[in-house]
Amino acid sequence: MSEPRRVLLVSGSTRAASTNTALVRTAKLCAPPGVATFRHGLTALPHFNPEDDRDPLPPSVVALRSGIAAAHAVLFCTPEYAGTLPGSMKNLLDWTVGGTELTDRPVAWVNVAADPRRGHGALDTLRTVLGYVQARVVEDACRHIPVSSDAVGPDGLVADPDVRAAITEVLAVLAAA
Repeated sequence: MSEPRRVLLVSGSTRAASTNTALVRTAKLCAPPGVATFRHGLTALPHFNPEDDRDPLPPSVVALRSGIAAAHAVLFCTPEYAGTLPGSMKNLLDWTVGGTELTDRPVAWVNVAADPRRGHGALDTLRTVLGYVQARVVEDACRHIPVSSDAVGPDGLVADPDVRAAITEVLAVLAAA
């Protein structure tokens, strides 16, 4: 039996009730057979300072880079703030620039904005940064899966079977890359 394909899930939101975080939480339950998921958060990372991007790295940065290195692929789900990535998400990405963990690593993103006209500024910036670190964007796994706040249950999960099926498909495509 082969080892499962490991997909790192990253929510770009720091809000506990975020629809982005709800999708990431739900993704842990929707992984298809042969795919294992794990999460990494944003809040433990220190503010990026290029002078600190050297050994010994802060422990939370070591955990981030180790998590990326242990993953076969990375799935991002981030909101858009003021037309771009939230600062905390950009901070996480800044900490990846000094390492090579994302180089040629398959990556994708999900836009959960209920309004399909929203979120593109964040995704454009995400694409730029991921290109800079030479991640391999799996276009077929990048999707718009709308999740309204009223679709998130008190447990922080999305119960909608269509959303769950879409998440499962994204994870399967990304893990196969």
